[in-house]
Amino acid sequence: MKLSQTKIILILLVVMFAASISYAGPRKKYGTSAAPELLIPVGSVGTSLLGSNMSYISGVDAMYWNPAGLASINTRTGEAMFSHVNYFADMKLEYVSVASKIGSLGVLGAGIKSFNIGEIEQTTEIAPEGTGTIFKPTYITANLSFARQMTDRIRFGTNVKLVSESVADVSASGVAFDFGIQYKGGETGFNFGISIKNLGSTMRFNGPGLDRSIQGINGQISTQRVVLQDFDLPTALDIGISWGKMFKNDMGVNLAMSFTNNSFTSDEFKFGLDYTYKHIFYVRGAYNVLVDKESGKELSIFGPSIGAGIHYPIGGMNIGFDYAYRFINSEASAFNSTNQFFTVSLGF
Repeated sequence: MKLSQTKIILILLVVMFAASISYAGPRKKYGTSAAPELLIPVGSVGTSLLGSNMSYISGVDAMYWNPAGLASINTRTGEAMFSHVNYFADMKLEYVSVASKIGSLGVLGAGIKSFNIGEIEQTTEIAPEGTGTIFKPTYITANLSFARQMTDRIRFGTNVKLVSESVADVSASGVAFDFGIQYKGGETGFNFGISIKNLGSTMRFNGPGLDRSIQGINGQISTQRVVLQDFDLPTALDIGISWGKMFKNDMGVNLAMSFTNNSFTSDEFKFGLDYTYKHIFYVRGAYNVLVDKESGKELSIFGPSIGAGIHYPIGGMNIGFDYAYRFINSEASAFNSTNQFFTVSLGF
């Protein structure tokens, strides 16, 4: 299929935009990014491969890793996904997303992610041991996605994300954008993908919880609000390639590799292997390397990831269950806990 002039211009603009910020934004603020919950993955398929499959990932699971993959929904109408994550330190994450074909225009999707870190006892300068007041921080991210099959081999997708954080009597909000492209190599089995995630506004906490009573020289008491610093979102640029093949015995494999250039930490390499039997049973695994450029030591809290899944058509619907487990690097983290992902998907 030949590319129209408009499609060529659009693709070139996206690629040039990716190249222009090829270091994923400012790298001088390591460890100080806003909205770290944006970095918590969702969906067991992508997580079990650590996102190394971003060049060929498809369906609603692609909204987080590369929104271009949302264009390749294989069902008649759409898909839905429900995911639960047991994060480390007893934190929990819930995620639900849905996507539907909108005729020849493309695919429209939406999702919402809620991160729960549990209850925290309030402490102040006067009562450092605690005031007895308990508060529960809330972190919610909602996204609206659109993806389109531009040609028989090129897909394009984008996310608009609204980020809301609330801790006691202070809150912050922001807007982030994702852009992604996938190129399918056809009979060669090779695929290429590129995505830019979390481009957007800075975030700053504000609210009555930052008010302080100040006594002046004349004894008069006034209320002043502490002004906090703005922080940038954790922008990342992902580039990935993969090769896949289905064999005559109904078994198939995908080999994938991706490189992530981060604005908030060091760069990361990911390598993944995906095995399937008849597209019903899946076994997945991945390994990542994130090394500090100065010390040469591995920095990643999380190590390799493994997972499995079953997808089967029942009564006109495709029902799937996927599981992923990420190992925690004991040398880089003080937490000794599990990091498990459970996902149920429905194709209709």
